[in-house]
Amino acid sequence: MPRFPLRLHHVALNVRRLEACEGFYGGLLGLEVVWRPDDDNVYLSSGGDNLALHRASETPRDGPQRIDHVGFAVAEERDVDALSEFLATQGVRIIAPARTHRDGSRSFYCVDPDGNTVQILYEPRIAMTLEQEDPA
Repeated sequence: MPRFPLRLHHVALNVRRLEACEGFYGGLLGLEVVWRPDDDNVYLSSGGDNLALHRASETPRDGPQRIDHVGFAVAEERDVDALSEFLATQGVRIIAPARTHRDGSRSFYCVDPDGNTVQILYEPRIAMTLEQEDPA
């Protein structure tokens, strides 16, 4: 049986409010800009992944986006609550408060400035791999 990917590497979102979304993902969630080829595109990363933001045209190519949500993993369970509280103080709309799931994971959902749903997730198995990758 082939091995399947263990992590998400790249998500590309078409957004109407490019600068506001860059502020959300870069300024509030801490992703760093790694490439800005022009005024309509920006690529951000937390280190091992890539989030591309593309300014949406006034007339979508193939209709509305069909993405449900974008998820970001955190290393510790307490980070879920801390980040939820921080984002709320920054005016970010929390659409599902932090809760612990039956598998031991914990998460909350919020929305970016363009209305895309974002999940912040602590999942013990993912957290172990994050700890192994952390050079600190």
